[in-house]
Amino acid sequence: MYGFTIVENLQKIDQDIKRHELKYHKKRVMVSKEFTFDAAHHLHCYEGKCKNLHGHTYRVVFGISGYVDDIGIVIDFGDIKDIWKEQIEIHLDHRYLNDTLPNMNTTAENMVVWIYEKMAAALAGQPEGHRVEFVKLYETPTSFAEARREWMENE
Repeated sequence: MYGFTIVENLQKIDQDIKRHELKYHKKRVMVSKEFTFDAAHHLHCYEGKCKNLHGHTYRVVFGISGYVDDIGIVIDFGDIKDIWKEQIEIHLDHRYLNDTLPNMNTTAENMVVWIYEKMAAALAGQPEGHRVEFVKLYETPTSFAEARREWMENE
């Protein structure tokens, strides 16, 4: 009636499914993870509202690609979260960005490149083949800046 069944026999490794069956393919796959942070900033040499100190709830989306391991995972979402928390978010969340980021105008366009570079550097320590494909930084729900791998590597 409801279109679902109750699992009576939970699949068991090496009995119902063999370890060599866990990896289904050898293709590159992209996984994404999203985070939010709150921060204050102001823009220099800008004659609009953003020249004044103000804040945003930013949203950042990472696209990371690689090849699946022996159990079919590119990178654990928890590992992405750890990199975010330990190496990137500490410079951003509940901070005055003009103080915590390198000397730059704290535009979304500048910040998204800095975030991309931090994640790319962190992934350099991961298994070969992992790479940042894109980072999107939303300053508002409808306004974002984006950095893509092909732009970052070829220009």
